Amino acid sequence: MLPLNILLLLTVAQAPLDVTAGKILVWPGEFSHWLNIKVIIDELISRGHSVTVVTHSATPSVKTTEHPGYNVEVIQVPYTKQHIIDIMYRFRRYWTYDLPKDNILQASLKLKELTDVTMEHKTILCRKLFAHGDLLEKWSKEKIDVLLTDPMTMCGELLAQKLNLPFIISLRFSFGSAAERLCGQLPAPPSYVPGVGIKYTDHMGFLQRVKNFLYIFSQDLLFSFVAKIKWDSIYTEIMGKPTTLCERIGKADIWLIRTYWDFDYPRPSLPNFKFVGGLHCKPAKPLPKELEEFVQTSGDDGIVVLSLGSMIKNLTKERANTIASALGQIPQKVLWRYTGDKPDTLTPNTRLYDWIPQNDLLGITRKSLIPDTSEMSFVVKI
Repeated sequence: MLPLNILLLLTVAQAPLDVTAGKILVWPGEFSHWLNIKVIIDELISRGHSVTVVTHSATPSVKTTEHPGYNVEVIQVPYTKQHIIDIMYRFRRYWTYDLPKDNILQASLKLKELTDVTMEHKTILCRKLFAHGDLLEKWSKEKIDVLLTDPMTMCGELLAQKLNLPFIISLRFSFGSAAERLCGQLPAPPSYVPGVGIKYTDHMGFLQRVKNFLYIFSQDLLFSFVAKIKWDSIYTEIMGKPTTLCERIGKADIWLIRTYWDFDYPRPSLPNFKFVGGLHCKPAKPLPKELEEFVQTSGDDGIVVLSLGSMIKNLTKERANTIASALGQIPQKVLWRYTGDKPDTLTPNTRLYDWIPQNDLLGITRKSLIPDTSEMSFVVKI
């Protein structure tokens, strides 16, 4: 897998010649962000590298007690895990139900409102991190080789500067691809590259291009506002000299973009942007007996796997009934990851599961799968 090889190559290249393994510091995100970085961590560990994960006491994702193979440093924060989970649900609910109906101004204001809450938590975490002079001194003495960070967590790129480390970014996207374009200099002509979050293709009419431009422009304003008003001053304060968020993000050696280049619309790219969709895919294991029997009843029609990621707890009963009714009209057997009340319109071809071994289902020869919205492990009907 080329991106992982590049990551390992960079690690080894920065390491002293008398050692065979590198030291990697990781500043991860939460939820699916953590799951994707965790795959890279596991691969690095399997190849003998030393990994230290820096997280906080309210993390809903990173295990701070049982962490086989890697070290964990925990920053104490005054908020709780439930606060972070509640904010995520609010965001997912808006993204699912209201964003498609709102105009550009309404969407921008609502996204700013939700962003402000998360930024307050991230500001606290950032200050707490750099208040730990003991940890900074410890990491400096350990001669770490590279830092792997998620820019949505903020301050990872600043930590890299503080420790004088090369750093690698792991990212799915920022709103309107603002960070990638403004900081990473990734070309994205609005005439044929639709902004992330707007439901256009690369074939847009004149009015769609105007709306796409305005949407991207609004996200640029929002990103610049957050960066300049909020983070530039914090970065400058911490470093003791003028430092900007965008300047620091732009110094990334490699951007690992968690999607497939050929599943996106045609667009220009840069040599240090690597598309790594599917890093988390592994060889399939045998299915549980009950699941295997249900799958085998699909015959030549195949199966459909429906996994909505973090949104599964946000479906209204009306929306769940609509989905169940639609699934009942197709010939395939459906495995639906869903934890809400059982839909009234559920049909015999559909079964509900709290958890689905999605990776193992991908190993079935005959299949027809619907993608998980938070991950990139899916195929189309064969």
